[in-house]
Amino acid sequence: MRFRYVSKVSNRFSNCQYWTKVSRRNFVFLRKMSANSPPGKSGGHETVDESPQNVPPTTSMESLRNMFRDLDVDDVRMYLALKLGLFSPQDLEPAEPPEKVLDEVSLDGIVRWIKSDRCKKIITLSGAGISTSAGIPDFRSPETGLYHNLQKYELPQPQAIFEINFFRQNPKPFFTLAKELFPGSFKPTISHYFIRLLHEKGLLLRHYTQNIDTLERGAGIPEEKLVEAHGTFYTSHCLDCRKEYPLEFVKERIFADQIPICTECPGVVKPDIVFFGESLPERFQMCLEEDFKQCDMLIIMGSSLEVQPFASLIDMVPDSCPRLLINREKAGVRPPILRIRGLMCGGLQLDEGSYRDVARLGDCDEGCQDLADRLGWGDELRALVAREHERLDQELLTASPHAPVLIPSEANAGPSASE
Repeated sequence: MRFRYVSKVSNRFSNCQYWTKVSRRNFVFLRKMSANSPPGKSGGHETVDESPQNVPPTTSMESLRNMFRDLDVDDVRMYLALKLGLFSPQDLEPAEPPEKVLDEVSLDGIVRWIKSDRCKKIITLSGAGISTSAGIPDFRSPETGLYHNLQKYELPQPQAIFEINFFRQNPKPFFTLAKELFPGSFKPTISHYFIRLLHEKGLLLRHYTQNIDTLERGAGIPEEKLVEAHGTFYTSHCLDCRKEYPLEFVKERIFADQIPICTECPGVVKPDIVFFGESLPERFQMCLEEDFKQCDMLIIMGSSLEVQPFASLIDMVPDSCPRLLINREKAGVRPPILRIRGLMCGGLQLDEGSYRDVARLGDCDEGCQDLADRLGWGDELRALVAREHERLDQELLTASPHAPVLIPSEANAGPSASE
């Protein structure tokens, strides 16, 4: 969105060039995507920062440096002028007010929008908050958190277990930990099956996840609908010759307390999760540019929206696109002084002035079930969860965790939300 100065602003700043939201965000993303940005924190709890489904986050100082690295000279001038009191945020006005598509900025307004004929392409973003109810431990909780229990690995620092350079030197600690957290030991949650239900209703454009637990696959969300932003355990590659290996190859060796070694060379076979020092998956970069400009409803679930570039996805959708946050606390909200020109990626506006952003605070599973109930899908979601959990219980002893699920294709999908 463009902003213009009113008469209070000095002439020194009146000639600044303002980018439109689309051009600026694309430019910023191209720069962010080219960097080796480590993935990380996406928890949905006040006292829990992450889940082992995500690689550890950057520090606050690193985030600050990243923010200013993506600013141009005019951005810095604007920021300093605001900080020095040369003018205030009230001195800027939107040049063109965005279209308001919600008849009411509330959860009921979101429900009516999803049911309308205009809502056809929903993107969902998820973090660790949708997986914690499956029993997956978090990173930082006292006594029970993953980091608290890494002392036995004699690491230089807890995060080292997810650093690619440390892994190359000593992969054993990671594979010892991976045995405890290996996919197939946990069932998808109500939140996962709500996303699948969106697909079956013909409404899901794409699901972007920070998690590496493969629970989306276990829930039956088709692979073409998934973007695993921080990688996945589902496939692995040799670090040296890049030969690909399936999940079973790595699982067999991990549970035999062995380090997976390539059959073609002496290289270590590493699951395709993103470590510190590695780039995000190519699919993430390929899909976001096409997906978000089409999006007409964004649902964010169980993410703190603190780690870039994933956190910036919320600002890739059109200005008129409604955004729903289902989380234990508010997330993605930026100080008004930094929202003026998209600094820190704008963020969600969850105050009284919001025209499209709604928060449903509380447990993610409860939030998804509540939304499904309001949409008239509540019983359908409960039945789906019960049926699929029973199926997974029966397959618990099979060799292939999270076997593919046969579900209706898009062409044969059930009735849409508007029907």
